[in-house]
Amino acid sequence: MSSLQESLNKFKKQQEKCQSTLTSIAKQNSKATPPKPSLSSVSTPSPPIKFSNDTERLQHINSIRKAPVGAQIKRVIDLLFEKRQALKPEQINQECYVDVNANKAVFDSLKKNPKVHYDGERFSYKSKHDLRNKDQLLVLIRKFPEGLAVIDLKDAYPTVMDDLQSLKAAGQIWLLSNFDSQEDIAYPNDPRVPIKVDDDLKQLFRGIDLPHDMIDIEKDLQKNGMKPATNTAKRRSMAEVHGIAPKPKTKKKKHEITKRTKLTNAHLPELFKNLNGSGS
Repeated sequence: MSSLQESLNKFKKQQEKCQSTLTSIAKQNSKATPPKPSLSSVSTPSPPIKFSNDTERLQHINSIRKAPVGAQIKRVIDLLFEKRQALKPEQINQECYVDVNANKAVFDSLKKNPKVHYDGERFSYKSKHDLRNKDQLLVLIRKFPEGLAVIDLKDAYPTVMDDLQSLKAAGQIWLLSNFDSQEDIAYPNDPRVPIKVDDDLKQLFRGIDLPHDMIDIEKDLQKNGMKPATNTAKRRSMAEVHGIAPKPKTKKKKHEITKRTKLTNAHLPELFKNLNGSGS
């Protein structure tokens, strides 16, 4: 009998709890339900919220993180090259959406990449030559009198190519093209820098037989991809139009020692062997 009474009391308490819960829900619904507006206060409905922009962004991030490891590494290296700052993996993820920490293959490949420096916490771009400005660039070029490839300088810092042209315009360096690879080579233009020229190169230079006519020289320059500073054919045609006769080539007279020659170098008797022989 007592157990039955206890069950009834328990049931009543549950009923009271349920009733109080229903009452509180009804009160909340009545507060949340706005009153019906009158005809005079009816306004235009607000436009529906569009989620297209956020959806496109999430799809873009997802496509980046599903891309091949090489594509993700290139994206990170491009970011490091542009920023020129040491960035944590969280910052890289925020900037270019590559989650370095979540992708072990990307993380390990970045640490081994020759263009990336990792100090144990941050990643940064690593160029072949650690330069910061034009003065350091000039000092480096002067250390290479045999020439320094411009391709090895392009990623030193963002304005390095402008500084190379500035140094060239100031006459502090030369920028010459390599005919084999069609790449520019930077040479120091400083008389204090010793420049050694190989004997083979000297003989090759001295052994080149240049054409006697300037037109032929200009043609040879054009064949080798160089633009002549003169245009002899045009100059000659203009001279013919204006009736200007070309200057005849004068032959230099060969000076020979005769009996009439004033002997001012008597201390060099070997010069006058023929003269002495003819007079004897």
